[in-house]
Amino acid sequence: MAHGTNALLAGRRRGAPATAPGTPWRARALWPVAAVAAAFALAQLLLVGPGLRLGWDETVYVSQVSAQAPPAFFSAPRARGVSLLVAPVASWSTSTALLRVYLALLSGLGLYLALRAWRGLFPARVLALAGALFATLWVTLFYGPAAMPNYWVALGALGCAGCLLRARADPRDRAALWGVAAGAALMVWMRPTDAAWIAPPLLALALAGRHLRLALVLLAGLATGAVQWVIEAYLGHGGPAQRLAQGSRIQGGLGWNLAVDDQLRGLIGRALCRPCTGPLPSPVIWGWWVLLPLLAAVGLTVAVRARRTAPTLLPLVCATTAAVPYLFLIGYAAPRFLQPAYALLAIPVADALSHLVTRPAGRWRPVAATVVALALTGHLAVQYVVLDRLVARTAADRDDWARTAAHLHRLGVRPPCLLTGTEAIPVAYYAGCASAAPSGNNANTTEAGIRATARRTPTAALTPPGEPPPAYARTWTPHRSAGLDFYTAPRPPGDDGPG
Repeated sequence: MAHGTNALLAGRRRGAPATAPGTPWRARALWPVAAVAAAFALAQLLLVGPGLRLGWDETVYVSQVSAQAPPAFFSAPRARGVSLLVAPVASWSTSTALLRVYLALLSGLGLYLALRAWRGLFPARVLALAGALFATLWVTLFYGPAAMPNYWVALGALGCAGCLLRARADPRDRAALWGVAAGAALMVWMRPTDAAWIAPPLLALALAGRHLRLALVLLAGLATGAVQWVIEAYLGHGGPAQRLAQGSRIQGGLGWNLAVDDQLRGLIGRALCRPCTGPLPSPVIWGWWVLLPLLAAVGLTVAVRARRTAPTLLPLVCATTAAVPYLFLIGYAAPRFLQPAYALLAIPVADALSHLVTRPAGRWRPVAATVVALALTGHLAVQYVVLDRLVARTAADRDDWARTAAHLHRLGVRPPCLLTGTEAIPVAYYAGCASAAPSGNNANTTEAGIRATARRTPTAALTPPGEPPPAYARTWTPHRSAGLDFYTAPRPPGDDGPG
């Protein structure tokens, strides 16, 4: 690996010499990358839209820092990174549109910075293509403006890997050292367990060449992100080991679970595939997913032949370790879980495609270029169709939550108030209420506690249509709203009801 990196930085890249250590890098050389990042931010606003209401998990993260509603229960698998990310807007504004615009712009900037970390390791055209491949996936476009952690883990991993390679080749590159620490900290702030899978190959490469300072910088970045999580583990979960055990239980128990077919089913636009049943979608939907590792292998072959192995092998190995728990150790699927793997694979895949469509002298291969262009056009069309259907379906579901919240307000269930039962967390956010559950993954109270609260605070229990209410709500008044039944407790003394 050391020889591969040195060869690359010595200028042995076929058809496009890399930047040698210490050579000034002209920012304008990355204008294609900047253009891709800007187009990505714009595409989020056009295709997903700033008007899309917050989803279930988003309401949990945003409620921690927003005045919209009391903080929702924060379960063991979650980390505080997303809440910190949205705080600059959510702490003073309840506008979802403003939050979406902020996140879209920030995600575009983040993509640019993560790709910029690879300057000098690959030509700008390869980095721009890698960014375009990653940014045009429906899962990237949908979650770019979302208050969710996976996209940011992907950027942290991508930026950290690129900076580590640069710092390894040139220990005087202080910006690269800072990038390693920042990327590592970002991963841990967002999802510590993901960082635990991605970091080992990075640490191994740092130690392989006895770059002790670089390894210490990486570990310092990881520790910086982990401090808050560890403190919270001791304060609320009995310690890190107990918190990890609780997280495993909430996720169904981590262990050998072949979830490859579940991930394929999720590619149809299922934000959460749990349980993940039904037939596999058409190969038109998942064909790109199968080609991805094959093209990455082509990219590695090209790199080995060009004696520049490390910059291609490192993202490949990190992508593999990032994907392992979600392909083999968890009993359900969500396409967003694999975003770090997709971002890391984008670099070698883009290099492979660039090699396939150009000759050693840099001239185009007309036939190969035409075939690749047609394939990418079809791929983009499929991604757009899946995204469009997902946005429409998701918007309808979230609008139902808002309508239920409005119905509750008309019945007098207004802040301060409490909601329990099915989908209580997102509906409570829209209603401005607290949420509670006496059992399940979000258990934070008891049935006796709910009854006691209902005697002094407007309270309602939500259930799926046709299902009986929980035992503590059997004598409450039934109502029906958009996709939910709910039961309101008798008004507390002194509460005059609506109006």
